[in-house]
Amino acid sequence: MAFTRKRQREQQLQLYSRERFSLLLLNLEEYYFEQHRAHHIQHKGSQKERKIRGSLKICSKSVIFEPDAISQPIIKIPLRDCIKIGRHGENEANRHFAKTVSGAISLIFSQVYFIKEHNIVAPYKIERGMMEYVFELDVSGKVEDVVETLLQLHRASCLDKLGDQTAMITAILQSRLARTSFDKNRFQSVSEKLHMECKAEMVTPLVTNPGHACVTDTTLYFQPLNGYPKPVVQIMLQDIRRIYKRRHGLMPLGLEVFCTEDDLCSDIYLKFYERQDRDDLYFYIATYLEHHVPERTAEGYTLQWQRGLLSNYQYLLHLNSLADRSCSDLSQYPVFPWVIGDYSSSELDLSNPETFRDLSKPVGALNQERLERLLTRYQEMPEPRFMYGSHYSSPGYVLFYLVRIAPEYMLCLQNGRFDNADRMFNSIAETWKNCLDGATDFKELIPEFYGDDVSFLVNSLKLDLGKRQGGQLVNDVEPPWARSPEDFLRKSRAALESEYVSEHLHEWIDLVFGYKQQGQDAVGAHNVFHPLTYEGGVDLNSIEDPDEKVAMLTQILEFGQTPRQLFVTPHPRRITPKFKSVSQPSSYNASTADSPGEESFEDLTEESRTLAWSNIARLEPQEQHRIHKEAVTGIAVSRNGSSIFTTSQDSTLKMFSKESRMLQRSISFSNMALSSCLLLPGDATVISSSWDNNVYFYSIAFGRRQDTLMGHDDAVSKICWHDNRLYSASWDSTVKVWSGVPAEMPCARKQHFELLAELEHDVSVDTISLNAAGTLLASGTKEGTLTIWDLTTATLLHQIPCHEGTVGDTAFSPDSRHVLSTGADSRLNVIDVQTGMLISSVTADEPQRCFLWDGNSVVSGSQSGELLVWDLLGGRVSKRIQGHAGAVTCMWMNEQCSSVITGGEDRQIMFWKLQY
Repeated sequence: MAFTRKRQREQQLQLYSRERFSLLLLNLEEYYFEQHRAHHIQHKGSQKERKIRGSLKICSKSVIFEPDAISQPIIKIPLRDCIKIGRHGENEANRHFAKTVSGAISLIFSQVYFIKEHNIVAPYKIERGMMEYVFELDVSGKVEDVVETLLQLHRASCLDKLGDQTAMITAILQSRLARTSFDKNRFQSVSEKLHMECKAEMVTPLVTNPGHACVTDTTLYFQPLNGYPKPVVQIMLQDIRRIYKRRHGLMPLGLEVFCTEDDLCSDIYLKFYERQDRDDLYFYIATYLEHHVPERTAEGYTLQWQRGLLSNYQYLLHLNSLADRSCSDLSQYPVFPWVIGDYSSSELDLSNPETFRDLSKPVGALNQERLERLLTRYQEMPEPRFMYGSHYSSPGYVLFYLVRIAPEYMLCLQNGRFDNADRMFNSIAETWKNCLDGATDFKELIPEFYGDDVSFLVNSLKLDLGKRQGGQLVNDVEPPWARSPEDFLRKSRAALESEYVSEHLHEWIDLVFGYKQQGQDAVGAHNVFHPLTYEGGVDLNSIEDPDEKVAMLTQILEFGQTPRQLFVTPHPRRITPKFKSVSQPSSYNASTADSPGEESFEDLTEESRTLAWSNIARLEPQEQHRIHKEAVTGIAVSRNGSSIFTTSQDSTLKMFSKESRMLQRSISFSNMALSSCLLLPGDATVISSSWDNNVYFYSIAFGRRQDTLMGHDDAVSKICWHDNRLYSASWDSTVKVWSGVPAEMPCARKQHFELLAELEHDVSVDTISLNAAGTLLASGTKEGTLTIWDLTTATLLHQIPCHEGTVGDTAFSPDSRHVLSTGADSRLNVIDVQTGMLISSVTADEPQRCFLWDGNSVVSGSQSGELLVWDLLGGRVSKRIQGHAGAVTCMWMNEQCSSVITGGEDRQIMFWKLQY
């Protein structure tokens, strides 16, 4: 189908260059600038010295070396992980030695990827640690220029703000484009007359390639800046059958050209830097086409479809194309409906109306019980309201279906790895069930389900996609009521063209392309999605903050986009239904629909946790990101680990994507500092405590504040949650216990909060913690007192003045027998819960602001930014690990006890990993 043909064309272009390299090896929004023939010199200067012949690719965020021998892996070195870049040997005293390596470039870095070893498509292999690679260019005179380019790109990659990174790389790109122009020697004929030339990018799924576009009186040309995958792409104007203006990245900058009448796969998709350039080129080609090709409109196609001259399948292809859907843009991939609702029967009965899905309802409204829950949330939301927190089409959903024919795209989208095996597209029946029952799964289908190419259902590439929990390998997709994948597609197409679907398809068109897409008609049809998914839902040009603009664009493109509205009145019914139809399902786990690519956290044994803690001194930093303007005060992480929520004294709650390494959301509830945060069970709501005396509830799915608890008379310093109860500590000298908001009711109003208990203190309370059972609470005050409370009776058990100065952090041991506290006096004290006795005390050389512990070992965050690993029984520090540039202020550990995230006064979050 569409994607398969698109992929085949790209592979044909790649054969032209005879490379394993692909733009899909780049990160999203990365550019490939130039290449140089070179040798990778291994073990330079030793008896084991070895030269590997290949090509060195200079990209905006990485250096890639592609060996000529396919047995050797492609090497990718992220520039942000580079520590030193320069001419090899340039700093050494031996001038004769420096001369012999004058054509060599040295890269010293901390992380490298190995890709496509033996030309096998598989998850990337990663090697970490200090390394030096030397590359010797064939043309030694180019070394200085290449080094200077790499240093410039390295500076861009290391900028703190994503907006600044993007701006600098864009400036570098535009400078390169300004210094070049289209090579007129590439014209097909010396008699061609140039009409216009401009800068543009050729768009393919997930990646774009910058260069120069030009049009003559006979031909449309595009010349890539890097000459990849071929020196020039050319399309004769007389061969063009259709041309469409497109939105790309929500901006009216795209142009797609087709040389076929019915195929959804275009011959070239260009994105321009200036709208006027796009419009001028479109006008010239469209003027040419007026004399050669009849104009096609939605109304014209509708008339053909009504009269039976177009099949349902063909008509949907045309509507998708008119509505800006393109197989070159995964965020706007063509969308097709589920038309079958029966995936459990052994035989498919197309004469039974009960076999089919109700096409008058969006997927989210097919399950009445689920719809009622969604409507309750919708009715309690402030404007602008929406019913569904995820879309019916997104890049993740498209590649979920197509991973077997587009594995490199999935690896590109998910940073070099496949999704978890149990979340793969394994069964059509399972996918349909998830779409009916899942809390956040509302996806529709793609054209491939109604085509004739079964390759997306069959693991013909023999990919290693992992094992499911039951031990079975992920292989071919399991089709229902079909003898084979080919039989399944035939029956699906028959269902799509069936009499029932032909009589009702206009109802689905009203929802997706028509008058029920927006406005009150959409509300009445239960068809309201997030405002950012609609054309005109956000004006990117009005956003001045470059970081916010990049984050907003990323969020929108990953979330999915609603097609351009084609009809504003009810779509007519079909007059002469001549076709038969079928549909199919797909398998996607609803609980993970928002975060493709993250590993599911399995139940862990006590032995595995013990093993992790016994190796806790092997904790090593992996990466760091500065996302706040002031000190980080709290960290909460989604169950699947994909989203990190942080609070800060800069008054913002941030949502950071671990996969894309980008800031996704920034929320400010007031102008006062936020002191802590936590995620409610179900990962639907984040709670933040604030110095403005309030506790804020933020809905992740709805993207807005859903409630405010105004329960204190002074700053709220810390919050905890257990079993639908909220515990809030405050500088007003109280800890309050509230009946919480159930996780399945994220839009509950204020009256659902009930004060159950108030635990009085003499002075400000700075920190609290709960034991695992939620029966005990430890509180630490400004004056250094630790208090242990029995929550079953709301009574005080022990009050211990154990610190001189503020108590920084407290935590119970896993067995609830002990409480550990740290304070401004640099002491770590262990209290026996039963007796209230101080049973252990060690003194650090500076205050420890926060910590993690398993009852024996401790990892603490120090005032200077180090992580200290403590042996409490021995009363000593067993390991010091350099971390933040300022005090470590908060810490989080995953269930496996193998990953840690820290926040600091240096405004950064750092990711740490155990290296066994």
